[in-house]
Amino acid sequence: MHASGTFEVKLTPQPGDEQAPGVGRMAIEKQFRGDLEAVSRGQMLAAVTSVKGSAGYVAIKQVTGGLHGRSGAFVLQHSGTMTRGTPQLLVSVVPDSGTGQLAGLAGTLTITIADGKHSYDLEYTLGETR
Repeated sequence: MHASGTFEVKLTPQPGDEQAPGVGRMAIEKQFRGDLEAVSRGQMLAAVTSVKGSAGYVAIKQVTGGLHGRSGAFVLQHSGTMTRGTPQLLVSVVPDSGTGQLAGLAGTLTITIADGKHSYDLEYTLGETR
């Protein structure tokens, strides 16, 4: 199945770790609209290198709301790198994280940023839970 729409994101810097000054931490909140009507909250760790355009980040966030009218929650895991300006990003539904009517949810989410606006495309399945 397929879901798409837009979202807004808010990043709030969090205290860092003195032992890892090259790693930043942020609270991340998103408001999804479209086929996914939901909010998400989570944490992001990021590192920027001395080479312009090279960086990496990971994030985990809980998404709560409705997907095509089914209510529940699930967790998304982000893993992203930027190699001298070339991005690579994988955003996956954490296995068995779906609750309520979203139990059994699996899939991947693609993020597009164009003209300063964020949109998503979620390819997913709703399987049986054990």
